[in-house]
Amino acid sequence: METRRFETASVDSGIAVNKVLRNTYMLLAMTLAFSAAVAGVSMAMNLPYPGIIITLVGFYGLLFLVAKTANSAMGIPAVFALTGFMGYTLGPILNMYLGAGMGDVVMMALGGTALVFFGLSAYVLMTGKDMSFLGGMMQAGFWVIVALFVANLFLSIQPLQMALSALFILFSSGAILMQTSAIIHGGERNYINATVTLFVSLYNIFVSLLSLLGMSDD
Repeated sequence: METRRFETASVDSGIAVNKVLRNTYMLLAMTLAFSAAVAGVSMAMNLPYPGIIITLVGFYGLLFLVAKTANSAMGIPAVFALTGFMGYTLGPILNMYLGAGMGDVVMMALGGTALVFFGLSAYVLMTGKDMSFLGGMMQAGFWVIVALFVANLFLSIQPLQMALSALFILFSSGAILMQTSAIIHGGERNYINATVTLFVSLYNIFVSLLSLLGMSDD
């Protein structure tokens, strides 16, 4: 009887994991497409970059909205609002690179982002490793990034910008590993939260690769 109950629980857990994975990747694909469409409109209309203050307020405000509505029907619209806003901020950045004749840099950054995401996701899904041990390093890395970000606002020197971009890539890669691991090990059952974590990580990797490759090309 106990063995049968354990087997039933294992089957139920496996079904729940597959459901979260399926919903997460489906919503991620939809939000990536939506964000790309908004970025395209932003580029076509040649909209200006909103500035660091509006960007941060908009991002963290919408991120807070997603967190508050993740378990309700309003969670999906909140996710699209956040990813659409991030797409809008990406439009002026892409126009800047394309206007400078750096279309190859944009394509390399896009390809690099896809390679990092699929590589990291496949690694966790195939090995089934528990990546929660990265938690301590991620916390330390977050505060290092915050310190460098503030310093860069005042100093704005290229070596510091390159270091910040590299750290963003490492931090976001760690977030992808941890989030994917949390899903398959049952630590994450909300596909909206999982989608947002993966989306923001992909956005940060893409923008950071643009910055690094752009500075190298320059």
